[in-house]
Amino acid sequence: MDPDYSAQDVARCDLCKTAIAQSYCDFCHCNLCKPCIGEHISDDYKKHIIVPIHQRKSTLIYPKCQAHQNEDCKYQCKDCSISICSDCIASKHHNKEHEFVKLEEVFNTKKAHIQSDTKELENQILPAYEEIANELEMQIASLDGEYKKLTTEMSKQREEMHREVDNAMEQMEKEIDEIKVKHQSILQNHLDEIKQLQSLMQQTILVLNVLEESNEVSKTIHFSSKNEEFSKLPPKVIASMPKFIPKQIEREELYSLIGKLTPLSTTLEQRVFTTSVRELLDEPEVLNTIKTGHKNLRSVTCLNEEQIWTSGETADIKCYNILGVLKKTIQTKSGKFPNDIAVESDGALLYSDWETRTVNKVKNDQTEEMITLQGLKPKNLCVTSSGDLLVTMYSDDETQSKVVRYSGSTLTQNIQFDDEGQPLYSGKYTMKYISENRNLDICVADSGARAIVVVNQAGKLRFRYTGHPSPTKNKPFTPYGITTDSQSRILTADHYNHCIHILDTDGQFLRYIDNCDLENPLGLYVDSYDNLIVCEYKKENVKKIKYSK
Repeated sequence: MDPDYSAQDVARCDLCKTAIAQSYCDFCHCNLCKPCIGEHISDDYKKHIIVPIHQRKSTLIYPKCQAHQNEDCKYQCKDCSISICSDCIASKHHNKEHEFVKLEEVFNTKKAHIQSDTKELENQILPAYEEIANELEMQIASLDGEYKKLTTEMSKQREEMHREVDNAMEQMEKEIDEIKVKHQSILQNHLDEIKQLQSLMQQTILVLNVLEESNEVSKTIHFSSKNEEFSKLPPKVIASMPKFIPKQIEREELYSLIGKLTPLSTTLEQRVFTTSVRELLDEPEVLNTIKTGHKNLRSVTCLNEEQIWTSGETADIKCYNILGVLKKTIQTKSGKFPNDIAVESDGALLYSDWETRTVNKVKNDQTEEMITLQGLKPKNLCVTSSGDLLVTMYSDDETQSKVVRYSGSTLTQNIQFDDEGQPLYSGKYTMKYISENRNLDICVADSGARAIVVVNQAGKLRFRYTGHPSPTKNKPFTPYGITTDSQSRILTADHYNHCIHILDTDGQFLRYIDNCDLENPLGLYVDSYDNLIVCEYKKENVKKIKYSK
């Protein structure tokens, strides 16, 4: 149903403003009722295009030709990427050797892309964001409850520690009472001894008083003095009071006794967006062919239909649009051909140079060395969904190969050996094209090992694919280019069998693309519409192939 016209919102005539419109002028873009049609076309009936209202906007509005003002431009020059009219083609005004395409075809292709984008945005991408937003809102709403649980757990620990402190204090108070009893007993025993001696001395004094008054000779002369014995004073009992020495409370030590509160930890987890299922076509078709003129075409990558970068075995890196119009050419700094090329999300071009052992970035026509290696030479490149760069490289003695991940210019990961310590990749100086899948697997086409080697994001081996038996494919499986699509399917170029293998995400063979007159396919790339872009090594062509619905 036309979203601009429904039973709930009946279209009214733009002239009388009251009657229901049954017709539409595709030239003037206005709604018309039957009585108002005559009035509308009275000025120049030839230019007006009256159609039923349900067919409105069905007539294309072509741009006017700058050279022939009364003519509409219904063609586009593939070489110049400009709109032209039929008179331009017939006259000498435009180069007759150029190739032309109908603007209607370009329009319909773009319309199909727009409809596909709209459908994907409305039915898949926007709902995915809504789900993310709902999940975040639920997390925010649950924060109070979760943090309440945290403080409740701490309150329990506080009560438990208070109980333990009270118990410890009570035990110490009992110890004080026991010490007090012992202290009192010691002093009391000593006091009893002193009082006993005092009593003896009182008795002695009484005896001495009697003897002083007595005239008895015998008692007096036999008296023995005890003063010397009494003058030896008893030892002084010194009992020091016990003291309470409070332990200095260190805050950190107290925290360690209470427990530990872990800090808030946040990480970014890569989300993997899964599009709707796009089934494979029984008969893939070639949509377009670009003649690059490269010598031995090796690599292709693209940011959009206006920037398709290609490179071969010359120092030229060329940029075309989808119509095959050359937009720009860049020369490598060393003058040697690049091993591989890749494009960052902001449009910056990357290329690896085995001669200078560098990975270079070209942005705003300025080239800078991004990575410089020692004892290793860079091979093939892949920009990941997170913006990292994956580089395949080999040692100078050609005995070791590995995959290295960079974040900017910082090395963050080495992938070289499996769990048994065996090399994942062949050490030979051979092409090792690389691609990241939607599930973040790292896929390498190891032509030296004649195998596709797939590891997960952590670098653990998932599987190897060594080809699919076929009576029509009589050359050894030798994979070169590799790429992945929105369905996490893996596509690889079987160079000598002149075909493309399509695998599922677990390495199971699905089918070949072998009906598109491919010759020695090498570099591959899948664009945002799941169209396959293929380099033909010797024919020096780039082919755009539709292989899924």
